[in-house]
Amino acid sequence: MNRSWTARMRVTLIVSAGIAAGPALGSATDALSAVEVLREGGCGGVVPAARPLRHEMALDSVAQQWADGLALAAAAERGGYSALATSGLHVSSTPAGILEALRRYACRTVTSPDLRGVGIYRRGLESWIVMTADYRAPGLPSSGARIAPPALAAPVPESPRAPVPPGATAAALATHALQLVNDVRARGTRCGGRLFAPAPPLALSGTLANVALGHAADMAEHDYFEHRDLSGQTPADRVRAVGYREKLVGENIAYGPKTVEEVVQGWLDSPGHCENIMDPRFAEMGIGYAAGRSGRHGVYWVQVFAEPQA
Repeated sequence: MNRSWTARMRVTLIVSAGIAAGPALGSATDALSAVEVLREGGCGGVVPAARPLRHEMALDSVAQQWADGLALAAAAERGGYSALATSGLHVSSTPAGILEALRRYACRTVTSPDLRGVGIYRRGLESWIVMTADYRAPGLPSSGARIAPPALAAPVPESPRAPVPPGATAAALATHALQLVNDVRARGTRCGGRLFAPAPPLALSGTLANVALGHAADMAEHDYFEHRDLSGQTPADRVRAVGYREKLVGENIAYGPKTVEEVVQGWLDSPGHCENIMDPRFAEMGIGYAAGRSGRHGVYWVQVFAEPQA
């Protein structure tokens, strides 16, 4: 069950739900229109309406540098924006349904009232949306002008690894995460516009926990945030590689939360991630986390779900 829609946020939480291929941007104009429709309508009345964003060519440049492989934080700083105030969304799929994809999986990201500017870059079926809560850093050119990275810009220094959740061992954290997830499954909940009835409890799987930890550590070590790893393996591929015989696999990933309560709540607040948590077909889960380094200062989280073969 490989899902190719991914989302990133720099401010507080980065999440990406492992759900079936999400629609992508057909063009920059379509993406901008989708963002503004969602902000104006509050994602169909789910959240308060927000003011329109200003399309900035300099943010288009940030999006292009991010697409070319530069970490989003570094690209933002080069463009004169605060990395901590910059968020990004990356969509990859056929050119249809961008509005529904953003509404379903990034509603609260694109409608944040703190956002002020937006930029877009598109390459084939891959599209990158970059948004910022501030227009420009002091003393830099106006936001309507495209600027090039400074010729003599110093490289972004590598940051020390972020602290892991305080006082938590991996086993205790996994047990607590399982309790939070099973509490929600026991009572049922609404994931966006879809109501889920109570579902059977999940069981912890040491095998799935090792898969989750491995992917979290790999993203932290190599400074990326994707379901598909750098070798091209999907969540299902990684599960099979350790000998787990699965019928169905799902994955939630996140970047930034400092506690298990925060990361689970963030997933529940996002319809796509919430649907993974509530899917009654899943019987087992594993969760892992790793401290970020390089351009990222937070903690990477991975939650893997599976339905084992009988």
